[in-house]
Amino acid sequence: MQLFYDLFANVLNFTWQEAVMILIGCLLIYLAVKREMEPSLLLPMGFGAVLVNLPFVNTEAIETLFNAGIASELFPLLLFIGIGAMIDFGPLLSNPKMFLFGAAAQFGIFFTLVVAVILGFDLKDAASTAIIAAADGPTSIYVANYFKSTYQGAIMVAAYSYMALVPIIQPPIIKAITTKKERMIRMEYTPSNVSKTTRILFPIFVTIIAGTVAPKSAELIGFLMFGNLIRECGVLDSLSQSAQHELANLITLLLGLSVSFRMQAEAFITWQTLLILALGLVGFVFDTVGGVFFAKLLNLFSKKKVNPMIGAAGISAFPMASRMVHKMGRDEDPYNFLLMHAAGANVSGQIASVIAGGLIITLVENLL
Repeated sequence: MQLFYDLFANVLNFTWQEAVMILIGCLLIYLAVKREMEPSLLLPMGFGAVLVNLPFVNTEAIETLFNAGIASELFPLLLFIGIGAMIDFGPLLSNPKMFLFGAAAQFGIFFTLVVAVILGFDLKDAASTAIIAAADGPTSIYVANYFKSTYQGAIMVAAYSYMALVPIIQPPIIKAITTKKERMIRMEYTPSNVSKTTRILFPIFVTIIAGTVAPKSAELIGFLMFGNLIRECGVLDSLSQSAQHELANLITLLLGLSVSFRMQAEAFITWQTLLILALGLVGFVFDTVGGVFFAKLLNLFSKKKVNPMIGAAGISAFPMASRMVHKMGRDEDPYNFLLMHAAGANVSGQIASVIAGGLIITLVENLL
């Protein structure tokens, strides 16, 4: 009898906010399983959201995981080793002007920062929210945790959700600001023979430059470039494969579970959370617009025209953005192959988003 009484009491203790968060968790699981959107992240995040919003559930284990992996900034750094090991900088080194698209596609970050401040957010929370625009989950986590933002859960969920939704969000934006003729522009790709020495020196050079220009980004960019150095050095192939697969997958799973600790109903179901989700989307849109219009601007002065869609690949969502741009190009012209150009802009965006995160931290600290 006592068992039934306890069960009935637990059901009565459900709040509507907890029910909403459980539904959100189920939605994330659906997107992971049915739509295959970042399943290694959205699945544990969704399941964790269900778990932490059950009445009377002890969340100490997830809190311990959060403190060990996210509050300490360990998980984002380890994940960047895996991401760095996945990235081939060859297309970027073959066509260095793609660096410009990575920089141009960070416009939305600074635009969102200004809008968030105007809307009344604390400068640190505004800066943490602005990084969502980069579609770079680890950097968003790093910046939000660095500033101890009140809205870490919403920021983390928004960053990874928008990254997973790149194939849905970006195409209508691109089509709205480009013509069919522009989307059909063909770009020749002549791969240059990037030497092994160049590939090895590149991550070292980027770490030195980025760490000098934006010291606050040194940790993230350093771990990203270290992962790439493991890939390119040629003497650590087994470690490179482990970093790309076992390490990246395991850390992503633990990261998703850890993030769910910040998805408890009392902290998540607020009007500020909805505003942060909206601001993140606005920033994402303006990142895309900034990259596309920068490509259009280059075309005014260049004999060899750039397909403006390449600019949209300058965001950090790797490799989804480059694949999406390539697919859109093929939809307009089956013989238009934009993948390598888009990949160059995409990996440039990965570097640029980390540097932008460091610059945002430095800017905010100087203003406070």
